[in-house]
Amino acid sequence: MRRFRAPAVLIAGGLAVFLAACQAGPGGPQATAPGSSAAATPARPSTVPASPATRAEQSSTAPPATPTRPALSAESQAQLDQELIAAAKASNAPLVKELIGRGGDVNAKDAIQDSAFLYAGAEGFNEVLQLTLAAGADVASINRYGGTALIPASEHGHVETVRILIAAGVPVNHVNNLGWTAMQEAILLNNGGPRQQEVVRLLLEAGADPGIRDPEGRTALQNAERLGFAEIAALIRAHG
Repeated sequence: MRRFRAPAVLIAGGLAVFLAACQAGPGGPQATAPGSSAAATPARPSTVPASPATRAEQSSTAPPATPTRPALSAESQAQLDQELIAAAKASNAPLVKELIGRGGDVNAKDAIQDSAFLYAGAEGFNEVLQLTLAAGADVASINRYGGTALIPASEHGHVETVRILIAAGVPVNHVNNLGWTAMQEAILLNNGGPRQQEVVRLLLEAGADPGIRDPEGRTALQNAERLGFAEIAALIRAHG
């Protein structure tokens, strides 16, 4: 009987496949013999960091900002403003802060022309005053006497309040309907004591003019001398 001999080409091809598999080693890729039905395992894609543009696009999907507070009706706004003035007059700083946060207007006035800002300044409610200033109080606004917040604050000797109002830019030489400046009221309507002396000193340093005359034609110096307030008179003279 004749033996069957495999063609040399087939033997050589099989040998080449065998040698390639041996060279690949245990961790190398698996070779597939020609005609094999086994599917090659697809390579796992590498992880590539997102580009800045991609990150920006992803961040744009973040939740939108909180929408702004809806506008109030005229009636609701007026009610809120009056609540704010009442809270300021009670020196209730936490409530004032809350009402401002709800849209209360620190410049709105009540029936006697007081605003939250004006009243806080006049009475020396400094915490409330600072809240109204932070909320955009009109520092040049005037009360029913035609005076700024600085005038009654000076009259009452609220030293720290006077500092706050001067720093906020309240005009120091404003004349009210009675014909008095803050300095004149500090002298005419109080006792000339240490607090009044400090108020006059602060006003002078801020540029207040002691030469502005009252309706009787008297200067601040003349009124201080007339009332026997020697310390205030000395401050004004020293200022020149």
